[in-house]
Amino acid sequence: MKSLSGLERGQSLEEVTLEPVTRLDLIKYAGASGDFNPIHTIDEEAAKAGLPGIIAHGMWTMGNLAKLFTPYYEEGFIQDYTVRFTGMVFLNDVLTLQAEVEEKSEQSIVFNVSAINQNGKTVVKGKVKFRLYG
Repeated sequence: MKSLSGLERGQSLEEVTLEPVTRLDLIKYAGASGDFNPIHTIDEEAAKAGLPGIIAHGMWTMGNLAKLFTPYYEEGFIQDYTVRFTGMVFLNDVLTLQAEVEEKSEQSIVFNVSAINQNGKTVVKGKVKFRLYG
């Protein structure tokens, strides 16, 4: 694992590949978040809404994207985090999380982040400003 302070513009963090999305993941997230919209857990309700299957909560995907920074919390913290949801995440999707340095200063590093499914489609993209200690 590299130190964040050693990264330069254009360099990337190590990719993280998640386990396939399960119904249990989404049920647990619904309980933790209080978002019980049935399109996230019940096939028939997703179908009634015109979806091809249940979809993951957008915030579940966003939260998982932050896992890219877990190894670096001794160096700093996420100061700002914005995303745009660009696609849906379905059961059994396998997401690969990516972060690339866009800009760097003495105090912080701005990353372009994305989550890409097993078909190569970007489902979330955004920016993370990671504030360095010291």
